[in-house]
Amino acid sequence: MELRPLGRTGVKVSSLCLGCMMFGGRTAPADSAGIIDRALDAGINFLDTADVYSRGKSEEATGEALKRNGKRNQVILATKVHGDMGLAHDPNAGGNSRRHIIEQCEASLRRLQVDHIDLYQIHRPQSDIPIDETLRALDDLTRSGKVRYIGTSTFAAWQLLESLWVSKELGLNRFVCEQPPYNLLDRRIERELLPMARTYGVAIIPWSPLGGGLLTGKYTRNEPPPEDSRFAAYQSNPMQRRRMNDRIFDVVEGLQPLAEAKGVTLSQFALAWCMQQPGVTSPIIGPRTMDQLEDNLKAIDITFSEEDLRAIDHVIRPGQMVSPFYEGDFGPHAHRTF
Repeated sequence: MELRPLGRTGVKVSSLCLGCMMFGGRTAPADSAGIIDRALDAGINFLDTADVYSRGKSEEATGEALKRNGKRNQVILATKVHGDMGLAHDPNAGGNSRRHIIEQCEASLRRLQVDHIDLYQIHRPQSDIPIDETLRALDDLTRSGKVRYIGTSTFAAWQLLESLWVSKELGLNRFVCEQPPYNLLDRRIERELLPMARTYGVAIIPWSPLGGGLLTGKYTRNEPPPEDSRFAAYQSNPMQRRRMNDRIFDVVEGLQPLAEAKGVTLSQFALAWCMQQPGVTSPIIGPRTMDQLEDNLKAIDITFSEEDLRAIDHVIRPGQMVSPFYEGDFGPHAHRTF
């Protein structure tokens, strides 16, 4: 497993990041622990979760697994804050305010059973809270030792650049990484975010490199989705209905022969492509089962020639999108620039 610098920091992370979103929810704690152990044995040293995943159960399952195997100090442990944790009638239960960030950091530390978080990320931008308030809270957590590094998720290029300017102006710790959606169905970050990140030394940790499962080959044109799949009830989910459209099958059907020519699965092909894009540090995989993890791990052995990359670009052009993974993430008042 290749190790790559986490942006401008002195930390190195594996070229795949184990996403723990399913742990403690659809994946039982015991199975979650087994997946974590296998991932660590395979050379993954980067684990990512969030407080809102299964309302804290993901953090609990991840923390318990690391306590049991005694390997907490061998991993870069990342979690996120922003979402409403379900406190009824509390107008401040969520967002990027100082109050919420400090409160939820303490809660995450308890659930993870650790004394510090290696990477603490703002899960979504929030236009009605000044970024300096958010950064001052994170800076205090960093200076106290409860957080080592800070990052963002699903920020636009201009929002991330604004934060770097504010950090410089106020002498605050800066964001070291960004988690954007990036896959062969939505390549929009190639327009501005990736070039900006490479210029300023920001690590890119893509989420949904398999398009939420749309790039695994399990979904086919004119066939209903598998009953146990994420998109099984997509017709009743507006976001999923926008993502599951005829244009994705043009891409999937164009990529499938390219994957078959290499003797790999479509999911391995799509993940390897994301992992090898310039500026990408560590795509986040989100296995629900051990079999899915094993399939994902095989992506590290796939290489692409210039001819391969041209063929992929012919199927889905650079900077283009056929399935929207940013849609609705920034709220009604934000400007989306990728």
